[in-house]
Amino acid sequence: MTDYERFGESGPAEPGCSRFGTALTFLFIGLGIGAVTALLLAPKSGRQMRRTLRRKYEDAREVVGDWSDQAGDVVERGTKWARDARERITPLAKKIAD
Repeated sequence: MTDYERFGESGPAEPGCSRFGTALTFLFIGLGIGAVTALLLAPKSGRQMRRTLRRKYEDAREVVGDWSDQAGDVVERGTKWARDARERITPLAKKIAD
């Protein structure tokens, strides 16, 4: 019996999953938990804390929205680039096939 049979698969559970992506996910989760903990333990009154949390939440939503817009732009440019490449390569592939 090999180690693979004894312990199961040694790779990621999903084909697209990577260790770097998992580590990055846990990093962001840890940063978020640390930020919330720091805010909750800061010496501020309840009203000031709620105001600060609301502002930070709104700022975070804006940043995520900006990232989403940027990602959409990158995908759009990538799609255009792939379409242009396909249009240029198709005639060459036909000439080579003939």
